[in-house]
Amino acid sequence: MKWQGRRGSSNVEDRRGRGGGGGGGGKLIGGGISGIVIIVIVTLLSGGNIGDIMGNLTSTGSGTNSSAPYEQSAQEKELSEFVSVVLADTEDVWSDIFKKQGMTYQDPTLVLYSGSVNSACGTASSAVGPFYCPGDAKLYIDLSFYDELQQQFKAPGDFAMAYVIAHEVGHHVQTLLGASEQLNSERQRLSETEFNKVQVRFELQADYYAGVWAHHVQGQNLLEEGDLEEALTAASAVGDDTIQKRAQGYVVPDSFTHGTSEQRKRWFYKGFNSGTIAGGDTFKAAEL
Repeated sequence: MKWQGRRGSSNVEDRRGRGGGGGGGGKLIGGGISGIVIIVIVTLLSGGNIGDIMGNLTSTGSGTNSSAPYEQSAQEKELSEFVSVVLADTEDVWSDIFKKQGMTYQDPTLVLYSGSVNSACGTASSAVGPFYCPGDAKLYIDLSFYDELQQQFKAPGDFAMAYVIAHEVGHHVQTLLGASEQLNSERQRLSETEFNKVQVRFELQADYYAGVWAHHVQGQNLLEEGDLEEALTAASAVGDDTIQKRAQGYVVPDSFTHGTSEQRKRWFYKGFNSGTIAGGDTFKAAEL
């Protein structure tokens, strides 16, 4: 992706080195993977009037609480600049899409953290992966996840990381459009198995919105050769079936919360081909 020298977002909050707890709302991944333990707990968001599936994972350590500035490596510096540019691109794309629909897009904030973080959604360590919290309209990411994408998920490339950010921004779009609140109401009336099916549709819609963003980035001639394949590889790598096979050697479809690898690729690609909100109603889709 062509990103060097381009505008970065002013909506980035750097909490690296501070430590502390935190919690996750809409996440990129679910289930478990070797080296990562993810405990999924279904909870209401603070306030109880807007909801999501919470991925609360409490860090076993207290984290780092230092007043000294965080000393980032050269790779972290480049990554922090990259994610800022990607976030700025999502701001431009979604502001334009919302404007054409007669709506106003409200920018989310991206929080960079290391180890663990506090959010309006509860407590999480970096093991939970990137997540979005509707309670404070913030995306949370530990940049070490980039290494996990390459080494554990076998999804290298800068556009793989861009897909991760675009997916979490997709959850923000869902919050603005009311889908998060709809999900919460379903959580209260369905069994766990039935709710999992609804949540899969919720996550696939976020993948679709990530594809919509990628469509517009391509229209600006910002994609490079191989970028689309990087995003599709990342989408496939975080499918429930792929993660469960890697973690335990078998899959449990009733426990899926994010969709299979094929489904996640399919809905990202649908969004990429469409470029509009209209085609992303996964909740009414006859087939996923």
